[in-house]
Amino acid sequence: MSHLSEAQLSTLRQRLAERETELQARVRAAKEAAAERPSAQGPQVEDLGEEGEQRYRSGIEHVELIRDQEELAQITEAHERIVTGRYGECVDCGQAISFERLSAQPTAKRCIADQEVWEKKHGSSLRYSA
Repeated sequence: MSHLSEAQLSTLRQRLAERETELQARVRAAKEAAAERPSAQGPQVEDLGEEGEQRYRSGIEHVELIRDQEELAQITEAHERIVTGRYGECVDCGQAISFERLSAQPTAKRCIADQEVWEKKHGSSLRYSA
C-alpha cells in the first residue's frame, strides 16, 4: 500500500507519462536519423580528422540512445510498481521513498540510503564501445 496521497500519485503519474512521451520521440528520431545515414561504409569524409570526429559524434549518439532506452525501461518498471501498489516503496528495505525524492526522480526505486549503497557497489556510468 502506497504512502502517497492520490494527488501526489497523480502528479507523479503525469510526470512519468510526459517523460515517457518525450523519450519515445527522441528514441524514434535517433533511430530514424541512424537509418538515413549511409550504411556500413559510413559517410564520405575528407580526412582522418573528420572521420574521427564523425565516429566520436556517432558514439555519443549511441550512448544517448542507450541512456534514453534505459530510462524508458525504468519508467515501465515504475508504472508496474504503481499498478501493484508498490510505487514509492524501496525495493531493498521496503521503507517509504519520500514524495520529494520521487518528485526529483519519479523512477526512483530505492530510498536515498539504499541508492547510495547500490551506486557504491555498481557504479553509475554508461558504457561506450566503438
